[in-house]
Amino acid sequence: MSDNREELVHLLRAVTVAFGLCQSEFAAAHGMHPTDVRALICLLDTARAGEPATAGLLGARIALNSAGTTAVIDRLERLGYVARVRDADDRRRVLLRVTPEAMRLGRGFFGPLLDRLTEQLSDFDAAERAVIRRFLTGARDVFEAAGATDRPAE
Repeated sequence: MSDNREELVHLLRAVTVAFGLCQSEFAAAHGMHPTDVRALICLLDTARAGEPATAGLLGARIALNSAGTTAVIDRLERLGYVARVRDADDRRRVLLRVTPEAMRLGRGFFGPLLDRLTEQLSDFDAAERAVIRRFLTGARDVFEAAGATDRPAE
């Protein structure tokens, strides 16, 4: 290939693998399964976006069936990392909240990494950061749009 598109895709893959290894290390250090960490990240992102986090939303976002989602929530609740809270607007609905303890643990582990990444972005001007954002948003959209039918059978 005459340009570096393939290299960029391979670098993105390497970043995702390295981040996954960090997630697994964090999970092991705190008595969690890697799926539990994905669930916490999803719940934090949902809160950041101002969306109500329900079990159904969590299951859909991390591709778990109802039983798997319940198991993850139960584990995280037992560990003290997630709380089930009645929705103030609709008392029939139960919302999921990441506890301050989970946020403290996550910040302690991932904070230095995220701080270094944020610092690294200081080397890029606003236009370059816009290109990075556009690429990463597109990459996320590709993966979110990919369904099981888009993948070859094993």
